Amino acid sequence: MEIDWIPGMKAIRLKDLPEFVQATKHDDFAFSYLLETAQAADKVSHTIIHTFEELEASIVNEIRSMYPSVYTIGPLQLLLNQITKTETNICYSLRKEEPESVQWLNSKEPNSVVYVNFGSLAVMSVQDLLEFGWGLVKSNHYFLWIIRTDLVDGKPSVLPQELEDAINEKGFVGSWCSQEEVLNHPAVGGFLTHCGWGSIIESLSAGVPMLCWPSIGDQRTNCRQMCKEWEVGMEIARNVKRDEVEKLVRALMEGLEGERMRKKALEWKKMAEIATEFM
Repeated sequence: MEIDWIPGMKAIRLKDLPEFVQATKHDDFAFSYLLETAQAADKVSHTIIHTFEELEASIVNEIRSMYPSVYTIGPLQLLLNQITKTETNICYSLRKEEPESVQWLNSKEPNSVVYVNFGSLAVMSVQDLLEFGWGLVKSNHYFLWIIRTDLVDGKPSVLPQELEDAINEKGFVGSWCSQEEVLNHPAVGGFLTHCGWGSIIESLSAGVPMLCWPSIGDQRTNCRQMCKEWEVGMEIARNVKRDEVEKLVRALMEGLEGERMRKKALEWKKMAEIATEFM
């Protein structure tokens, strides 16, 4: 069902909205918290948003009509990269980064690898993990898969031996990596993501198209924007199946739609660079 009454967002669907917006009780905790946050915004003199004008022009303009002094300052990682190493050593990763992932990428051809990472907090079931694993294997494309130790329902992730053996043919599994470095590596041709905002804006800044598997909160809205507005993503159904994963990986890496998204992603990369040129 499409919704036409949200300022700055045309034809968004109910399913694309965060769950707290769909709350049916006035005392829902998440809805109450966000309502208080929005009301508190009336008291501030300046509002800073991690985005850039070209990416979300209609939404930013609507916010400017409601609040004074609204500034877009993204993408932040491009600004951080402008700080020379002689000034400071900056590391904003939440976990210890392993160099082996990049070393593995160095042996691969340009645009030949799918990077898979579901962020620092998202979790999934064992069955989801298996469906993604077998789907990636069946696609017959190289893939770098980051599997956090707490990815599966917050518990240690253990793959069946049969799947591990299959992954070793085309894939590499790590527990964490430097995501910005990986996304900007010439071997990476696509990103399978949970649609967290940090991952999205880093991928756009690197010119990498995405496969989207949103779960909670703004991830659903981000997914819709990527697939419909920015034309750089394809959505994977929440009830993930290995055949769909295989099909979409192939479409991303070898199909005409994937090539079209890759060109569009490179356009966004250029706009992101221009947005931070003179800051």
